[in-house]
Amino acid sequence: MISPEQRDDLIRRLRRIEGQTQGIQRMLEEDRDCKEVLNQLASVRAATRSVSVELARQYALTCLSSSDCSSSGDDIDTIVDFLLHLPS
Repeated sequence: MISPEQRDDLIRRLRRIEGQTQGIQRMLEEDRDCKEVLNQLASVRAATRSVSVELARQYALTCLSSSDCSSSGDDIDTIVDFLLHLPS
């Protein structure tokens, strides 16, 4: 389980991403230059990747340091396989 502080940080980051995507929608509605829109999309992609990496990190740390995952039937190999096969 992630700590309340970590959860709040991830939620803040996701809200920022949400604002960015709303901004991209406005850019498209305003017929802004494609290069500007693509730059903003790249920023969103990087931000979502960063959130994904942090969440995967927390998942791995939690599972590897507690019996929560082993009690749910996940062994270390299953956890590692899951993390390695996350889409990038």
